[in-house]
Amino acid sequence: MTKSILQRCENRGLRMTEQRKVIAGVLEESDDHPDVEELYARASAVDPRISLATVYRTVKLFEESGILDKLDFGDGRARYETSDRDHHDHLIDLNTGQVIEFVDEEIEALQEKIARKLGYRLKGHRMELYGVPLKNSDKD
Repeated sequence: MTKSILQRCENRGLRMTEQRKVIAGVLEESDDHPDVEELYARASAVDPRISLATVYRTVKLFEESGILDKLDFGDGRARYETSDRDHHDHLIDLNTGQVIEFVDEEIEALQEKIARKLGYRLKGHRMELYGVPLKNSDKD
């Protein structure tokens, strides 16, 4: 990330209340992909006056302003990460819901090759892999 979430909000002219600053700080410190409920728990631990509705409104504002990306991993929970992060893909553990970020140059090159073969220049993509740990799977 090149700029903090707070700096990016200010650069976009967003009015930053104390509660929005707390939510921005919680997001900044997150190294996972929290949903609104998780953000609320973390933010209200910092400032008990923050309501769940405030977190929902703030996340929506940040998403609409291009500060957050909304992720849907098929578990019914929208999760969030900052939109200015370096490119990466996700592996989702179907047993625990853990989201593992990874970058693989071979996969990146193969995607470019496929796009060219089909007559396209790749401008972006998202990849999500879903799996279970080998030690727990029955060779599925």
